[in-house]
Amino acid sequence: MKIAVLNGSPKGDNSITLQSILYLQKLNKAHDFDIINVGQLIKPIGKDPTEAIEKVKKADIIIFSYPVYTCLVPSQLHRFLEILQENKVELKGKFATQITTSKHFYDFTAHQFIEDFCLDAGLKYVKGLSADMEDLLNKEGQKDCTEFFDYFMFCVKNDIYKLPMVTSLSKHKEYSKQVEMCAKSSKYDIVVLTDCKVNDKSLQDMIADFENTIGNTIRIVNVTEFPFKGGCLGCLKCASSGKCVYNDGFDEFLRNKVQCADAIVYAFSVSNHMFSSYLKRYDDRQFCNGHRSVTAGMPIAYLINGEYNYEHNLRNVVEGRAEIGNNFLAGVATNLAEIKAMCATLLYALDRKLVLPQNFLGVGGSKIFRDLVYVMRGLMKADHKYYKQKGIYDDLPNKQKKKMLAMCLVGKLVENKKIKKKMGNIMVTGVLMPYKKILKNLDKEN
Repeated sequence: MKIAVLNGSPKGDNSITLQSILYLQKLNKAHDFDIINVGQLIKPIGKDPTEAIEKVKKADIIIFSYPVYTCLVPSQLHRFLEILQENKVELKGKFATQITTSKHFYDFTAHQFIEDFCLDAGLKYVKGLSADMEDLLNKEGQKDCTEFFDYFMFCVKNDIYKLPMVTSLSKHKEYSKQVEMCAKSSKYDIVVLTDCKVNDKSLQDMIADFENTIGNTIRIVNVTEFPFKGGCLGCLKCASSGKCVYNDGFDEFLRNKVQCADAIVYAFSVSNHMFSSYLKRYDDRQFCNGHRSVTAGMPIAYLINGEYNYEHNLRNVVEGRAEIGNNFLAGVATNLAEIKAMCATLLYALDRKLVLPQNFLGVGGSKIFRDLVYVMRGLMKADHKYYKQKGIYDDLPNKQKKKMLAMCLVGKLVENKKIKKKMGNIMVTGVLMPYKKILKNLDKEN
């Protein structure tokens, strides 16, 4: 396929983000990657955008590649999007995604900006990859990059993508083209966690549609049927032992009936712009796990009966929960067509144990908890033991002594005007050296 890469970095070929694209290009030679440095060349493009526009038109796929600048895309890429709109460039029907690098400070708002542009333009959008600036330099980051591209191409092949907000299924004929396939399998333990009431026929039908589509045995766990003695009291008596003060058996229920599953699908009807108090009580009582992401790596999904797309706060909660828990969000379905796409994505994630890097919501939340537990480790003993075992404290700033010393040295060099003048572009070249080494090693391997 012909892939147009819109490189929004003003550094052009010297962009750190672009190195991930070059890495994928070397691994996927069957695809034609056409890299357009729209960030670096925005002034000449602004005067005559013909060549850039023609390249975009010829592409089957568009990948937005850029570093996150102050919560959004660089202004140069922003301007190029305006140029596409001003010239009424027809983009409808092409697949699109994005790859960014940053330190995860409000990367999700930048991603949302590109997603909104894609949906407005009629592009078939697939959620992008938000990588740390140094991710490509380690094996885990390289694996994330490769698995993301494989997942993206799976979505392209099976016509799985996000659609704009709609109020009824009939308003989107495109839904009829969504994925129809789902591998028949019974090897996964999939729990549908719900607060479905007896008279909630719409939600019952959605759960039935999910069960019929997934082709996999499911377990339905209805939280309204559990004999809760009460909601979380915030007493912190579970902080040391991990056991709730209530003796209603919720701890065992949670760990033996829900968290032991291969995947969890939450199913509820929107009430007061959120899920019901029954699910919230279940959620609060999970604090017997403290600040431990005990389901990390588990894919999750949602069946939501209601106008989910218009519930901004609920959308934040759904994405935030997945990111902080380090769970792959396989989809949020509000109708049968979305259920079909969600099922295919969920099985894909289960088969490949797919987990993508966290964005600001996950990274920021995790670091707040890390710092909290580190300071309160004398009280939060269960959390502290877990964080030590998982190496979560390893990225505390005071433990990165070598990097701090290196930055002090670079700072001294930059402050010296004579040295700074002699350095020129040496610093940029030096920063890119480890990335170039990885790309060179790929050439040797192939």
